[in-house]
Amino acid sequence: MKIAFYGSSLVSAYWNGAATYYRGLLRALADKDYDITFYEPDVYDRQKNRDIEAPEWCKVVVYEGTVEALKSVAAKAGEADVVVKASGVGFEDDLLLEEVLRAARPSALKIFWDVDAPATLAELRAAPDHPMRRALSAIDLVLTYGGGDPVVNAYRALGARDCIPIYNALDPMTHHPVGPDARFTADLGFLGNRLPDREARVEHFFLEPANRLQSGSFLLGGSGWQDKPMAPNVDYIGHVSTRDHNAFNVTPKAVLNISRESMAENGFSPATRVFEAAGAGACLITDFWEGIDLFLRPEEEVLVARDGQDVADILAGLTTERAQVMGQKALTRVLADHTYASRAVTVDAIFRTHAARQMEAAE
Repeated sequence: MKIAFYGSSLVSAYWNGAATYYRGLLRALADKDYDITFYEPDVYDRQKNRDIEAPEWCKVVVYEGTVEALKSVAAKAGEADVVVKASGVGFEDDLLLEEVLRAARPSALKIFWDVDAPATLAELRAAPDHPMRRALSAIDLVLTYGGGDPVVNAYRALGARDCIPIYNALDPMTHHPVGPDARFTADLGFLGNRLPDREARVEHFFLEPANRLQSGSFLLGGSGWQDKPMAPNVDYIGHVSTRDHNAFNVTPKAVLNISRESMAENGFSPATRVFEAAGAGACLITDFWEGIDLFLRPEEEVLVARDGQDVADILAGLTTERAQVMGQKALTRVLADHTYASRAVTVDAIFRTHAARQMEAAE
């Protein structure tokens, strides 16, 4: 089957947290003989900051950030059996969805793939005349990369025919144990871009513990933090390329996951960072969110903090030996239960079920 996938970027993770998710899942689907073309706009300097070249398992079409170019690539949806419009493409999203749905064949499976359901749902609730509300009647299925029952029920209430979470996972080919790198030596590392609904939580879960533990060393990676006040024991290193993520994860004694506020409120939304860190064998500390125990066992495979004081207390009592044991247990768990290959089995079943239904309807 042919898939036309319209997303933010496959080749650049620059201000694009969905890149790892797209790569892992689409690579696993390609292994199941799907013919995939990924369409991405040349916006936000992503093409100037590529961290991979177009892979063999997926054709990548980069188009200019113009309406004319958008309409040209949207017309290609008519050649596909499965048409996917992701959220947060970054250029004229509403128009892109409209054009893609117009071009898709009636028999094609038409999917809206939401990589930030809390943000999308907040927009829809605030705008009764939002174009996405009208489009739901023409969309066969909403897939999300997290959210659990709260997101599923919200989409169904808005008129979606169905909504199924396809959670983040691990791609063992890209995220795996490596040797330590002295550049990333620290007691606690955190990697994340500065975003409005994450900043307060970074202050609470990372910067405040750094203030409390002046004898500890803290490492902050990600874009946008250069003018943020922070304690002298915090080393800010800016954007960290995906090629260095494994070393960033395994070198500190522990690494921290901090969910964006909207993700934490919805729960059941493990960030890609959770699986990247676990896949590298890192000792992971995460902020609390409902549903964490579905993915990793607290106190055995992951350490859970409800506030900054918890983070400080965990670090104060964490030995190198325990950190290493927890990292190995987390690695074993995600390799067994949470790879993109296993997620692709679910997605493949969804696609083939729809194809069978379409054939029955045509007979």
